[in-house]
Amino acid sequence: MSDDGNRADRDATRSAAPVEAAGVGAPRRRTRPGPQQAIDPLPSWNDVPSRQAIVDFVSRVTDHRGSDFVPPAERIATFDNDGTLWCEVPMYAQAAFLVDRIRALAPDHPDWTRTEPFRSLLVGDVDAVAAAGVHGIASLVAATHAGMTTDTFAETARNWLATATNPVFGRRYADCTYQPMLEVMAYLRKNAFKTFIVSGGGADFLRVFAESTYGVPPEQVVGSAGKVRFEPRDGEPVLIKLPELDLLDDGPGKPVGIHRAIGRRPIMAFGNSDGDLEMLRWATTGRRPHFAALVHHTDASREAAYDRESRVGKLDEALTAAATHGWTIVDMERDWAKIFPAL
Repeated sequence: MSDDGNRADRDATRSAAPVEAAGVGAPRRRTRPGPQQAIDPLPSWNDVPSRQAIVDFVSRVTDHRGSDFVPPAERIATFDNDGTLWCEVPMYAQAAFLVDRIRALAPDHPDWTRTEPFRSLLVGDVDAVAAAGVHGIASLVAATHAGMTTDTFAETARNWLATATNPVFGRRYADCTYQPMLEVMAYLRKNAFKTFIVSGGGADFLRVFAESTYGVPPEQVVGSAGKVRFEPRDGEPVLIKLPELDLLDDGPGKPVGIHRAIGRRPIMAFGNSDGDLEMLRWATTGRRPHFAALVHHTDASREAAYDRESRVGKLDEALTAAATHGWTIVDMERDWAKIFPAL
């Protein structure tokens, strides 16, 4: 983005700031720029402090004349996936995939009808899926897909994602992405940031759609991972999925995954739940300029409203920590002019 564009955005936000600070009225909706105006990099955001905080930070770290300049090689931004980049209600997309896979495989496993959590999943108990949490889902994925090659798993997930729809919104899961966050990722990449997905979801599952959906290539996906084994099969070398979890990339596992896969501490991190707390703390520790944000689900009419008591995407400790550490809170209802991309 040009200096003129940054200046125009700063001027526009300053003019709205007194109204926001005084608590008078709703945030102003952004309008389409005229032919003489710079293109707005975040058109789905309202004129609110969270938007301005993102723009201001990017302006500071990309200004080679300033004291906060960060070389392009060190401009690492990490994003949680579920609840940060796409919808996680009524359940995680990978959990829905798992339920469908368990139902398809159930005839070969009659014991599942008597074994938890398989029994609850087979009868459609959504609460049981939520109660399993990220760790339970990751363990179930490892158990149910053991013996499958990584290529076969990817093809199975790809076929499922092509038709599966979110039961609340009636959209394919890939169409339940958050348009404002897609804009943030694109904006960062235009400013020489490298964007990574760091998720409690399975890395193999995420890599199927991350590039086409978010513009994030497979090698920039960090997720929970099961162990795999290399072996020849029918004369061809393959990787076989094993029934063991190698890394749970959630909570304290996220900084570990970042260290393993990236090797650099991010200077920007975006999350939405307590599972992202350690990642945000890791990103905002140290002497370099840093930025952290939490997407707060407050929009019951357009998406969902939940935080401290939720069984999916619980935001409690991290919400409290945000006030202590000065992290940016993105209020979905107030800050976003639109939620999902147009179909």
